[in-house]
Amino acid sequence: MSRQQPEQQAPPVQRIRIRYAKRGRLRFTSHRDVSRAIERAVVRAGIPMAYSSGFHPHPRISYAGASPTGAASESEYVELGLAEVREPVAVGEALDAVLPDGLDVVAAVDAASSAAGSLSDLLTASHWLIDLGSTPVELAQQAVAAFLATDSVTVERMTKKGLRSFDCRAAVVRLTVTPEGDLDLVLEHTVPAVRPDDVVTGLREASGLEVPATGLLTRVAQGVLDRASGAIGDPLATR
Repeated sequence: MSRQQPEQQAPPVQRIRIRYAKRGRLRFTSHRDVSRAIERAVVRAGIPMAYSSGFHPHPRISYAGASPTGAASESEYVELGLAEVREPVAVGEALDAVLPDGLDVVAAVDAASSAAGSLSDLLTASHWLIDLGSTPVELAQQAVAAFLATDSVTVERMTKKGLRSFDCRAAVVRLTVTPEGDLDLVLEHTVPAVRPDDVVTGLREASGLEVPATGLLTRVAQGVLDRASGAIGDPLATR
């Protein structure tokens, strides 16, 4: 006896793109837990979600460019597929009202009016600030100069597939030291992905400077990279 085929769900009638921040203690939350929090929040907010087809339908929520666990961020993105047309700002406000403190909606727009392309296609680089603790500004500047003067800096990181070695230098678009002694980093999204803490490891490799463990990684912006200027465009900007 053949198994009854599941009901086919209608496609979304509207897609809303949301930028949210991950602040305070929520920076230690994994992407999986953030995803669960958002899925619970759309239900609590009464947002009319479209659902996937199949035997186990799930709300049409798409994530892109999630920051690493332990990093704060002012620029995380999610796209909601809706079954009914709604005002994007109202959806963002309803979602923000029921999300945990530290997950804060910053902006919400209709995907049809924002930049063309999928959300993941519009997130090609990130701007990071990296706390170097008590490292003197002069020593940090010397380490950055040594790093930038090197064509390739190989670092190692444990991944799901084991220990991997890769070049962290090629992904660095801009690297400077702020007057406060933080690293100001523009990092291109590459394969394999280079993380901001990989760049800190690269500084040690290139300069010999014993940079302390970072106190805080903060993603300031994420979007489309203009390689000529090093600027990062807003993926939610209207066409």
